[in-house]
Amino acid sequence: MNRIWLHGLLRRRAGRLGMAAAGVAVAVALLASLGAFLASSQASMTARAVRDVPVDWQVQVQPGADSAAVLATVRATPGTMAALPVGFGRADGLTATTGATTQTTGAAVVLGLPDSYRATFPGELRTLAGTDHGVLLAQQTAANLGVSPGDTITANLLGGAAVTFRVDGVVELPAANSLFQAVGAPPGSQPAAPPDNVVLLPEARWQALFAPLASTAAAPDLVRTQIHTVRGHVLPPDPASAFTQETGAARNLEAQSSGSAVVGDNLGAALDAARSDAAYAQVLFVFLGLPGAVLAGLLTAMVAAAGADRRRQEQALARSRGVSSAQAMRLAAVEAGSVALAGALIGLGVAAVVGWLAFGSVNFGATTVSAVAWTAGAALVGLLIAAASILAPANKDLRWATVAAVRRSAEPASARERGPWWSRYGVDVLLLAGGGLAVWASSGNGYQLVLAPEGVPTISVSYWAFAGPALLWAGAGLLVWRLADLALRRRQLVRRALRPVAGGLAPTAAAMMARRRRPVARAIVLLGLALAFAASTATFNATYQAQAEADAQLTNGADVTVSESPGVRVGPDAAAALAGVAGVRAVEPLQHRFAYVGADLQDLYGVAPATITGVTALQDTYFQGGSARALMNTLAASPDSILVSAETVKDYQLHPGDVVNLRLQDSATKQLTTVPFHYAGIVNEFPTAPKDSFFVANASYVAAQTGSNAVGAFLIDTGGQNVTSVAQAVQARLGASATVTDIAHARSRVGSSLTAVDLAGLTRVELAFALVLATAAGGLVLFLGLTERRRTFAIATALGATRRQLRGLVAAEAALLTAGGLAAGVAVGWLLSQVLVAVLTGVFDPPPAALTIPWPYLAGTALITVAALGAAAAGALRQGHRPPVRELRQL
Repeated sequence: MNRIWLHGLLRRRAGRLGMAAAGVAVAVALLASLGAFLASSQASMTARAVRDVPVDWQVQVQPGADSAAVLATVRATPGTMAALPVGFGRADGLTATTGATTQTTGAAVVLGLPDSYRATFPGELRTLAGTDHGVLLAQQTAANLGVSPGDTITANLLGGAAVTFRVDGVVELPAANSLFQAVGAPPGSQPAAPPDNVVLLPEARWQALFAPLASTAAAPDLVRTQIHTVRGHVLPPDPASAFTQETGAARNLEAQSSGSAVVGDNLGAALDAARSDAAYAQVLFVFLGLPGAVLAGLLTAMVAAAGADRRRQEQALARSRGVSSAQAMRLAAVEAGSVALAGALIGLGVAAVVGWLAFGSVNFGATTVSAVAWTAGAALVGLLIAAASILAPANKDLRWATVAAVRRSAEPASARERGPWWSRYGVDVLLLAGGGLAVWASSGNGYQLVLAPEGVPTISVSYWAFAGPALLWAGAGLLVWRLADLALRRRQLVRRALRPVAGGLAPTAAAMMARRRRPVARAIVLLGLALAFAASTATFNATYQAQAEADAQLTNGADVTVSESPGVRVGPDAAAALAGVAGVRAVEPLQHRFAYVGADLQDLYGVAPATITGVTALQDTYFQGGSARALMNTLAASPDSILVSAETVKDYQLHPGDVVNLRLQDSATKQLTTVPFHYAGIVNEFPTAPKDSFFVANASYVAAQTGSNAVGAFLIDTGGQNVTSVAQAVQARLGASATVTDIAHARSRVGSSLTAVDLAGLTRVELAFALVLATAAGGLVLFLGLTERRRTFAIATALGATRRQLRGLVAAEAALLTAGGLAAGVAVGWLLSQVLVAVLTGVFDPPPAALTIPWPYLAGTALITVAALGAAAAGALRQGHRPPVRELRQL
């Protein structure tokens, strides 16, 4: 019997089965594709964290320990690919005489590097001038001394004599912060900045100078040895698992060394930072993936519900011929299983193709276990959707259809006109209120969606934050249902609205839709939620990309930034030479000084308020107390005004207009001088500024008060074009005297690895599925609804209705569904976009001032949805043109 039933379904109901299977396939494909996204994102996060670490381990040899023994232990540790000793010595000053002037610096660090160090750790050194070997100076040191390759310097070694070196090259130290870290010290006690003066010597020459000093009493403070190590990077793809494995290996080495070595685990620190990105990937899956899967399930349920009347007739006929309830349920299970199997196979196939195109992988998980789990989970979801859409209604019909029919016939008309139970109890209002409270709580100050304490193996995600959007989503859907039901009850209102479309049949169309208001309201809700899903997902992604770009520009300052070396005095007039480089549109000087407020030393940036916005973007969210333009106007109108960080305002209890006395260095006396400012507003972010406390002031006022107009950086605008080639041209013109960075490089360094690697692929997948759901929710639901009323149209035709009149009835329903769905989609989409950005604030850096609306995508989605509705209406009309007698006989 089961085979006969399935054969009949495939022969007579193949189209409806195919549509239901397509709904299941969309849900399965979306979930499996997101599994591919998580697998790809986790693997790429781990690979990115590993790739960006120049030295995996810096193993500090403890005082009195045998460095050769420690080196042998490190090399014997499983996973070690290479290990080289690096010497750290100290000098109390450097001196250089060029021409008639003599320059002297403060304390310096002298490194001893093996000959193979540059090849083993290529990320630590970058040659700017001269050769790659011999005596090398750090860029800032060369600038402080005013020397270049071929010049001679003298180093006064601590505990030793003065030594003269001939400079062979000038290098940049890109990873200076980690290179000169205090190994074993807590994060809060690390040096605020790397040393200003660094000399790099060949290992043999360093040993000749500092080996004799190692036996002195002060040797622990003067001479140190580190073992720099390259690890094999055979790590789990999940950053959290990789972090646990890597930190365990580092602790194992410390245990084996019996206290003679302490590991500075740079690789573990990078993986530690990547763990929160992996957690946010899971968050994005929940926020952006589950709504789509739920919509696909609702769409499948709508497809199944469109044939509910026909299924009841078939069940009644089967029961009248002796089929038992258990047999009827088995037949329904055959239908549900066929839909689930076909949908799961198609969905997994689509997901594999999507994963290959979007993420470069067909795996649905980072490991074999997770891949099997994602595959089975997605298929199980498809099975549950099919069961809920086909099996559950069939069971309900068998158990309750007859009783419900009797009850309805006995109920008065007023009782049958009542709305659903949830509308009588205001469930939609309660859900919206609860969602609003949840969003308010989860987007408040200090709330952290993902908590990853530094150095702790476990991370936590506050899944309570998902309650707000989920409640608002459900409440908004029910509210749309309530409003649509109320509107359809107002026949006069509907008749007037439909008159331009249906003409004289507007009263008939209004009456038909009033009688069918529940399925029409469900169709409006489904279309509205599908459009809202597309709108909120697209808006979130567009806002995310805009803020990622803003973060890169904040970090770099502009398209191209020229940072002058400390100690080099360059005035704003040097901007003219930079403006002559091909591709440069504008150049803006930016002062960078250091100022004392009380006992605190903070960065101070001097700007030209009238022109700073011409080369870099200043968002209103960077400031408090006024917009970006208003506060720049304040700095221009009152040159002694100053913008202060929120932390400083709180610490010093400042109020607008208060005098802030800063101590800055006077260029003539080289002594600190007090400069009065007036507090005008709060600055939270500023191009090239650090994340903590700093000041922003008028550059002309700072120059007048200190006697120096020296510039710390030049911000260069290229219009976003050819930034890398322009940066290379600028660097070639300036040589080793300044550091040139571009925004393209900043994009790859700042922000989370989720932003830099995977979000683009996720965006394409999400927007494609959102478009499919919106189109299907509009066109497919309308087509099925009209198809189920072929009997009505056939009777109308038999009674003399013309094609034009039928076209008016169909167009009226299509127009109502289009208008209601678009209105609901716009309203709910706007609400969900605001909520997503508010709850996922931790993803954005910096937080956005306003949503970024992707108008082309939204307009295209709306047009395609309207076109699908039109195509569905046209298809239903073609069926209505068949001879009514034949149509009635078939039905």
